[in-house]
Amino acid sequence: MKVAIVDNEEGVREGLKEMLSGFCPEAVFVGEANGVKTGLEMINNVNPQIVLLDVEMDDGTGMDLLSQFEKPEFATIFVTAHDKYAVNAFKFSAIDFILKPVDPEDLITALEKAAHRIASTTMNKQLSVLIDNIRNTNQAHHKIVLKDAESIHFVEVSDILYCMAEGSYTLFKLVNGDKIFVSKNLKEYEKMLDEYNFYRTHHSYVANLNHVVRFDKKDGGTLILKGETHIPVSFRKKEGLVDRLNAL
Repeated sequence: MKVAIVDNEEGVREGLKEMLSGFCPEAVFVGEANGVKTGLEMINNVNPQIVLLDVEMDDGTGMDLLSQFEKPEFATIFVTAHDKYAVNAFKFSAIDFILKPVDPEDLITALEKAAHRIASTTMNKQLSVLIDNIRNTNQAHHKIVLKDAESIHFVEVSDILYCMAEGSYTLFKLVNGDKIFVSKNLKEYEKMLDEYNFYRTHHSYVANLNHVVRFDKKDGGTLILKGETHIPVSFRKKEGLVDRLNAL
């Protein structure tokens, strides 16, 4: 697979090239660039299958570069040193990223996943979700990409009623009644959704507190959401839940 690198730090580019050579025998390095303008020219010249792309560069961002392509025919792996908010944006869009300083194992895993989605028909929409979530400060309109066995769903976070653990899977229940099963555990989504006013009421449930109708304190506690949906509350989570509800 043909791999190109776009990063404004020469040291990062050199390190990535060494990792590709030493740890990724199927990767063929075909070109590098240090910014948006040079990256666009390089990609058009060498036609890579995978691009390792920096987020922040001197003349713009990685998203600025991608916006130059109506339908990118290459898979993208972002390389970022960004903070929690930006990392969450990548997770919400289900687009691969690796953190600086780059770990060889993370690079190998990301390349293997990228090789399976080259020219993915949904990649442009996932990139759109990423860009919108980063640029839009109104969380009410943020979206999350959820992949089940048959489809890829683009869901507004505000439309999620609750999430429930189903073994190693997570069930998403939406306000319209739809259900989506995703092959990631609940703890991962608990961390992603915390800043969107979701709360883990029980070892098996994460509820969207924006949809709370009432909190019934009897019999250990039950949170009632829109549509008379009853969510159990464990004893050790009750005090924290009351504090969160009082802060609404």
